[in-house]
Amino acid sequence: MPNEPVTKRTVAFIDGQNLFYSVKKAFGYKFPNYDVEKLAKKVCLEKGWQLDSIRFYTGMPDASADPFWHHFWTAKLAIMGTRGIYSFSRPLRYRHQTTLLPDGTSTAILVGQEKGVDVRIALGVVRLELDNIYDVALIFSQDQDLSEVSDEVKKISTVQHRWIKVASVFPISPTAENRRGINNTEWIKIDRAMYDTCLDKMDYRPKSI
Repeated sequence: MPNEPVTKRTVAFIDGQNLFYSVKKAFGYKFPNYDVEKLAKKVCLEKGWQLDSIRFYTGMPDASADPFWHHFWTAKLAIMGTRGIYSFSRPLRYRHQTTLLPDGTSTAILVGQEKGVDVRIALGVVRLELDNIYDVALIFSQDQDLSEVSDEVKKISTVQHRWIKVASVFPISPTAENRRGINNTEWIKIDRAMYDTCLDKMDYRPKSI
């Protein structure tokens, strides 16, 4: 049985869209107003872990299809970069989706879908473990597709004879629909009071487009 390290080096992996939509359902916020640095530091402080780095992942809306959110994410990611936060963004893929209108007719709307972000998170978790960068992978997501990476991390830790923990962080409230973290991980729940201490002081929403 590998010895548990006294100092637990931690890397935070944040799925930006998954975190936003879970926060929206749990706390009612209409835009991503989280400060990922504050959130990661808060969780690590309460767990007694050493936060070494933060990695943020999100889909990026196309400027012509959705100029409002393209501006928002471009500005927010730029500020994260000045704070030493690694960020990965991938353009959304768009398709037409048929929607039924109240009068019984239908119309086609353009819908953006995020593809490949969970894969990039999984690759980051595995690669940094192989490089012996962390002892704790702190994943801000409830995406069950990431349960497989948790299984892989445990296999690698056995081969490397190292103590490794994977934790899933997510918001919880009476209105939250999803009350489960990623399977095969330690679940860390964020309540409204804790979340509100980690709000971003900057509002990246454009005044006009």
